[in-house]
Amino acid sequence: MDATNRSPRRWGGSALTALPLMSGCSGPQSALQPAGVDAEQIARLFWWMGGFLILIWVLVIGCAVFVTYIRPRPHDSRAARWLILGGGVILPPVVLGVLLVFGLSLLPSLSAPAEDGLQISVSGERWWWRVQYPTPSGDTVELANEVRLPVGERVGFRLTSPDVIHSFWIPSLGGKVDMIPGRTTRLYLEPTKVGVFRGACAEFCGTSHALMNFRVVVMEPDAFDTWLERQASPAQPPQGELARRGQEAFIANGCGACHTIRGTSADGVLGPDLTHVGSRLSLGAGTLPTDTEAFERWIRHPDAIKPGVNMPAFGMLPAAQLSAIAAYLSELK
Repeated sequence: MDATNRSPRRWGGSALTALPLMSGCSGPQSALQPAGVDAEQIARLFWWMGGFLILIWVLVIGCAVFVTYIRPRPHDSRAARWLILGGGVILPPVVLGVLLVFGLSLLPSLSAPAEDGLQISVSGERWWWRVQYPTPSGDTVELANEVRLPVGERVGFRLTSPDVIHSFWIPSLGGKVDMIPGRTTRLYLEPTKVGVFRGACAEFCGTSHALMNFRVVVMEPDAFDTWLERQASPAQPPQGELARRGQEAFIANGCGACHTIRGTSADGVLGPDLTHVGSRLSLGAGTLPTDTEAFERWIRHPDAIKPGVNMPAFGMLPAAQLSAIAAYLSELK
């Protein structure tokens, strides 16, 4: 290797090249742009760890530059032994010990429960999220692939899975927790910013693992209460002839065997509750928008959009029926 390849400028250039990559560490699914109390503490731990990493990198590169360029000759064996003892034996346990103590000090606050706060049940299923909210009347409101939270309130999540291990993670709000079949795990989060964030399954769970995402909407408390009250109401009747024919086709083709639409005879529990599906921000666990065209695509060939999905394809239905069902579902606000 020639001297050009070992030049400090080359090393510095590599470091500068990495700086633009850091600018991508933002957005609705970034742990480095926290929007919750727990995420802020995790980010703080990351920056401390990053600081120690940079310090060690500077020391190592500095030693390499010193012995290669500044003083490229044999060094005193005693000094070398002290360098090995200090840098290889003493420094690593000290640095790791400090980081361990700092990390453990965060655990009590990260695991602090939401004593009187909202308790949400989330079930990770291949490959979507079943979300259930309690209502003041004692009933339960079920959604799919979308979580809404009041800002400034600590919320508890009761996490389960009926099939394989999933992992519930909203990077902007806090850490991740595995969802293990046969067990119930818990997570507590306290959002601090209003906005729309992105959650994901952080544990490989099968064919469409990468298509198992969800939206998180953090709202003002009054807006959240209004939203939850609206979600607890039954589905609105079809508006117009096309939506009416869509409701009839939905029932006639057996869709109600898997899906519930409160206020109709559809009461299936295998698939997502569709009572207010048209008001959600995404379809198919973050895969498609919730417009009429997307609904029709999903009904026609769901397996082409999300491989391995349990929902059967209904591409054999006449185009007029598919369009009518899609129009009906998109109106369920």
